Amino acid sequence: MLSQVLETCMLPCQRALFDIPRDVCFMNAASWSPLPIAVQEAGRAAVGHKGQPWKLSSTFQSDQYERARKAAAALIGADPADVALIPSVGYGVSTAGKVMPIARGSRVLVLQDDHTSPVLEWMSRADAAGFTVETVKQPTDGDWTSAVLEAIELPGAAPLALVSISSVHWSDGGALDMPRIAAAAKARGAALLVDATHDVGIRRIDVKALDPDFLIFPTYKWVLGPYGRAFMYVAKRHQNGVPLEQTAPARKAVAAEDTIYFRDLAYAEGARRYDMGERDHFISMEMAAVGMEMMASWGNGPIQARLTMLTDRLADGLANTGVRVIDKVLRAPHVLSLQFPKGMAPDLPKKLAAENVYAAPRLGRLRISPHVYNDEQDVDRFVEVFRKVAL
Repeated sequence: MLSQVLETCMLPCQRALFDIPRDVCFMNAASWSPLPIAVQEAGRAAVGHKGQPWKLSSTFQSDQYERARKAAAALIGADPADVALIPSVGYGVSTAGKVMPIARGSRVLVLQDDHTSPVLEWMSRADAAGFTVETVKQPTDGDWTSAVLEAIELPGAAPLALVSISSVHWSDGGALDMPRIAAAAKARGAALLVDATHDVGIRRIDVKALDPDFLIFPTYKWVLGPYGRAFMYVAKRHQNGVPLEQTAPARKAVAAEDTIYFRDLAYAEGARRYDMGERDHFISMEMAAVGMEMMASWGNGPIQARLTMLTDRLADGLANTGVRVIDKVLRAPHVLSLQFPKGMAPDLPKKLAAENVYAAPRLGRLRISPHVYNDEQDVDRFVEVFRKVAL
């Protein structure tokens, strides 16, 4: 009972853990989050490791890999053995494309204006492989879940091979009900690939319950890490494929320290066979681990409670300004995307930035994305400045 109470408590503002001046109102975590001071310090210390590598232990490299793998797995309810270390979401989707063939005459579902990663891989393969890519149109009411379910269950359609979608749409902040979508896809024998870039660390994800074929996320947005680090959950049914790269870590025993270099060329067990070759264990891997560990220590419930409070306060404060937002039950708790019926003024983001207020223009909308370092003062300042420069 106590754990349930603690889970629903709101996380206090964590601004003190970041290097953000009080006069800066940064609400653009969905583009790139500021690094916590602890993550910055980990990066600086790691540069020192590279500067004096003779001081490192013989297990330093593997320790860094497994620490990051474990931290990523904890955020999505996975076993570490089912998580691969990769450089980007696009790399992960390309791996899935190599591992998971799409049957000729079948169809792949993607979202309209979804990010490039879960879309272009299939578009680039469709003609040669003989399948079609069908786009789920952006719903006017923001209900992505119903739109996807309707497309999955479309009567008379070609067999469904794959649903390749983001679990939170990057442009409008629409949140998809992934358990419902996963169940519908599975009922039709279709695979599921999830780009969870805008979800991991905020909404609770349990891959053991969801059972996607692949679920992929980077660290530089919501989990407070650096660029160039991402993680891919791979269902056990796909852990016998050929990786995108042919590297020593993907094999059971290829090591320069051995007297025989190619001692065992069988692929490594689990998702490790899909690890990228150049993994930067010195610097960014440790930074990624620290950021993810911080997010896990706070918990999804308290983080989500805080960000819901902030976006609700934003929506209330922007009422009667002429902008439209997705209904609360359909939008993600941490993204508020403003739609302008008469079009957004092209210079609005620059006018906001001139006042040290930051949000992102995305496909004609203004996307506002607070994180744990924002507070009510930021929200009230955003509303005040928006009303000043936009109306």
